[in-house]
Order: sequence, then structure tokens, then C-alpha cells
Amino acid sequence: MSFVPTSWAYLVLAGLFEVGFASSLKLTNGFTRPWPTLAFAVCIVLSFIFLNKALKDIPVGTAYAIWTGIGAAGTAAVGILFYKEPATALRLFFIATLIGSIIGLKIATPTQ
Repeated sequence: MSFVPTSWAYLVLAGLFEVGFASSLKLTNGFTRPWPTLAFAVCIVLSFIFLNKALKDIPVGTAYAIWTGIGAAGTAAVGILFYKEPATALRLFFIATLIGSIIGLKIATPTQ
């Protein structure tokens, strides 16, 4: 198994599309609004396509943890920036530790 930089790019894209589908879910209003529902569907499909591509070269545990971490940190940031969710010092601290954990997993994943 070789760790091709492209696989890591696919994983980042998968995480960003996870942010897209998680963030657009709020706008669907129970899947009753067509455009946000379409955005949700497109983002979720693309997220899984890119995650699947990344799994060809990255161990599933690492890929899944990074994918969900990008999604969680990104969606929290979207919530703060666009949905006026609180940006307390404690929330920002834990988002930063989540990002640090994502970076740590990338560094700790052995290349073969």
C-alpha cells in the first residue's frame, strides 16, 4: 500500500463535502426545500465518492477519523460564521484540539 498525496487530497475533499452536506441539512427544512435538499444530496454523494477513493491508499481507521474530524470542525466553523452559533473560548479551544488531532493522525500514519 502506498500513500499517494492524491489520496490525501481526496480525503480532504471528502471532508469538505461532508461540511457541505452537514451544513446544508439545516437548510432543507426536513427535505421540503428543493435547492438545499439538492445541495445536500450532491454533497453527500461526492463526499462518499472521494472518501472511497481515499480508502484505496489510506487505512480505514485513519481516513474515517480524519473525514469525520474535518466534517465536525468545518461544520462547527460554518455554524459559528453563518448560523450565529456561539464562539466561546471553550468551543474554539476544542475545535482547535480537533484540528490538531486531524494533523496528528496524518503525521502518525506510516507510509509504506
